[in-house]
Amino acid sequence: MRWTVHAEEPLYTDEWLDIRLADVEIPGGRRLSHRLIRTAPSAGAVVLDGQDRVLLLWRHRFITDTWGYEIPMGRTEPGETPRDAAAREAEEETGWRPAELSPLLSVRPTAGISDSVHHVFRADGATYVGAPADAYESQRIAWVPLAEVPGLAGSGEITGGSTLAALLYVCAGR
Repeated sequence: MRWTVHAEEPLYTDEWLDIRLADVEIPGGRRLSHRLIRTAPSAGAVVLDGQDRVLLLWRHRFITDTWGYEIPMGRTEPGETPRDAAAREAEEETGWRPAELSPLLSVRPTAGISDSVHHVFRADGATYVGAPADAYESQRIAWVPLAEVPGLAGSGEITGGSTLAALLYVCAGR
């Protein structure tokens, strides 16, 4: 059953977020106000080496006050393709330049409140090019065995939706 959007009005807008109030009609004719967030797409990379390991960042997220492993990912800049953004983010955040990227999957992690889409690519190989440009992004960078991913997810060391979706998707296809 599809909801009908009659109108949207901006509540707050900046370079990162566009928070809106929508006048929607749900099946049965009832109308309600629904808040939503519009964002630019993000792009990330699952970077694998030849030893069944994946390149991950160990980082703190202040909003949830949690630590966990994540794939490198960030916002797609205006005029940039998702593939180019994924390559740039991987190199900036890890210091490793990924090999040729191929599409893996796209994730809409919060579809009930946001139009955010995360385009995730896969690289089989990477070249170390130096220290990360964005050293503040993580406490450490690690090559983690893919076989450990399900256990890390179960223990709460991987909780980010897009990271979980991408890594478990890769594990399921092995």
